Amino acid sequence: MLTTRIVEMLEVTEAAALAAARWMGKGDKHAADQAAVEAMRAAFDRIPISGEIVIGEGERDEAPMLYIGEHVGAGGEEVDIAVDPLEGTNLTAYGQPNSLAVLAFAPKGTLLNAPDTYMWKIATGPAAADVVHIDATPTENVRNVAKALGRDVEDIVVCILDRDRHADLIREVRQAGARIRLISDGDVFGAVATAIEGTGIHLYMGAGGAPEGVLAAAAMRCIGGCFMGRFNFRNDEERKRAEQMTKCDIDGVLTMDCLVNTDEAAFIATGVTDGELLRGVKFFGKGARTHSIAMDNKTGTVRFIETVHRTGGERFWVRRD
Repeated sequence: MLTTRIVEMLEVTEAAALAAARWMGKGDKHAADQAAVEAMRAAFDRIPISGEIVIGEGERDEAPMLYIGEHVGAGGEEVDIAVDPLEGTNLTAYGQPNSLAVLAFAPKGTLLNAPDTYMWKIATGPAAADVVHIDATPTENVRNVAKALGRDVEDIVVCILDRDRHADLIREVRQAGARIRLISDGDVFGAVATAIEGTGIHLYMGAGGAPEGVLAAAAMRCIGGCFMGRFNFRNDEERKRAEQMTKCDIDGVLTMDCLVNTDEAAFIATGVTDGELLRGVKFFGKGARTHSIAMDNKTGTVRFIETVHRTGGERFWVRRD
């Protein structure tokens, strides 16, 4: 079964997080991202899979490695892979919370090959998964989530990227009575956090990158939450690329079945900096400690995993279901 590779794939996000964390707070987002990409790419070579990057660092002529269409792994079962080696490059560079090393994987041909364009998104956890819709108004969605959770609207927290394009959305959510958690980067975190108890986030809305939408959808499919998207093309070239790359109706609602068309998906993230979802990398004299989350759609499990990495190469971990 493909998802038996979760522990092996965990080493991939751990490697990226460890490399990126060395650049935490140094103000160089490009160096942090490059370190994560190089470490993740090298780690893939040790995994016995035949993987193809369907969500990655860009087209082949734009990215030297982890580009869309690149083949990774040491050989074996064919796998679709979506990666964001460092979600939140600015967050890492300036020592801010919630930067992650992220990947999702699934059987070949099941992850949407999304173009590098914008996507309007909505996400919420399992308890409210059936009551939200991307075509409903923000007010309707906020009220429906509150009702599903048995809370007052004033108790609901909506996560939104802090962008000018969201001015109307932010205004309506506030007028509806909900509270808002504005984030500067990292909308995979924003979506996934809605399904993890203790983060204090109940609903995610707004426009972000389409590739990140596939990663978030993989996580929400594993955990039983809701994710919907809709492409927001900026020009005809982006639309044309979507027509060539995407099997779904590019003008319709992008459901989880479209974005992640399998019951054998897995999602893994390792914290780079501290956040509500995961703790960041902690270095000590002879090694480091990482904190990760691993979700398996096939078994329905969500594991929080702490790993201690020794400089001599030893590695041991504690799984917390």
